[in-house]
Amino acid sequence: MNVFDELMARGIIAQMTDEEKIKELLTKDKIRFYIGFDPTADSLHVGHFVQIMVISHLQKAGHTPIILFGGGTGLIGDPSGKTEMRKMLSKEEIQHNIECFKTQMSRLVDFSDGKAILVNNADWLLKLNYVDMLRDVGVHFSVNRMLAAECYKQRLERGLSFFELNYMIMQSYDFLHLRRHYNCIMQLGGDDQWSNIIGGVELNRRADGAEVYGMTFKLLLTSDGRKMGKTEKGALWLDPEKTSPYEFFQYWRNVDDSDVINCLKMLTFVPVEQIAEYEKYEGSELNKVKEVLAYEVTALVHGKDEAQKALEASRALFQKGVSDANMPTTELTEDLFVDGKISVADLLVATKLAPSKGEARRLIQQGGITVDDEKISDTFASLSASDFEKGHVIIKKGKKVFHKAVLKK
Repeated sequence: MNVFDELMARGIIAQMTDEEKIKELLTKDKIRFYIGFDPTADSLHVGHFVQIMVISHLQKAGHTPIILFGGGTGLIGDPSGKTEMRKMLSKEEIQHNIECFKTQMSRLVDFSDGKAILVNNADWLLKLNYVDMLRDVGVHFSVNRMLAAECYKQRLERGLSFFELNYMIMQSYDFLHLRRHYNCIMQLGGDDQWSNIIGGVELNRRADGAEVYGMTFKLLLTSDGRKMGKTEKGALWLDPEKTSPYEFFQYWRNVDDSDVINCLKMLTFVPVEQIAEYEKYEGSELNKVKEVLAYEVTALVHGKDEAQKALEASRALFQKGVSDANMPTTELTEDLFVDGKISVADLLVATKLAPSKGEARRLIQQGGITVDDEKISDTFASLSASDFEKGHVIIKKGKKVFHKAVLKK
């Protein structure tokens, strides 16, 4: 199966500027394409992961990715999908974030022997003369058309700054620069980037009479249209210090039945023929598929060793009273105990399973807390130091969150 058909079969492609030509380029030629990443944090998150998978698919098919880090555009921030203006980062913060991104991408993207090109748009955007930019680039943009774009429309009610209005022009200029200097003829991005991509395609045509192409891929959404990758702690990060491999694994192990097949298609290299077999599974059989999904995605992001540890820890949770070294763990100090006891509410706060004692008591009242297989119903219940004599207690929050607490000796 060629790479275009593979992406189609996996349901990844959303929109294309010229489907017939794009299919021809991806199946008969070897091209340079680019995808941009604005380094607004020091880690990629799962929302970026579809983009990295697309890069990997195309690179394996012989195409050369140009990975653009938005050292220039990141100073402004993309207004797409945002209800308010992003926090502006310093140049030093942006450079640090770029280094973090490169490290995380290297598991899936081959950077050896010129197989991928890394660029930073600060190298050309920060050198631009403002008046020249207005004359040479701004003249090709209609403000009416820009304001009609989805990425701006949703911001108009709350207020869109002139600062942010320039984002589309800058990203479009990136495409012009990359075509002129790197022979890049295609831009890819998430479907929320469609308006920006069209801007770059149009700018190349109007400024240089050049034909270039754009393709977007679907955003990672649940079956009811919500963005995936949100947890109680916030975003699902690729950095193991921000989201542990175990927590990362558990997120995918616990996805909704209706989402597991789509996630397998978009986020793994499991053959589409095998996924078609998984689509026939129903009910409890889907738990096996979720385990495959969780293992495969965790292995791609954190390596097979961490995926195996997380798999074993996850399976251990289904055996009564079993602990596992890979389970998230909090070490308790004796100063948390009063007269040799610690309240369950304080325990939940100490292990960060609840942000406050009030929230901890609410969880207990709702029947959502179990300690060592015993449901806690008394909001003033406590544990004594002797409860930790076997080395630990296992706290279960709801049906899916497990945590081990040990008493430091």
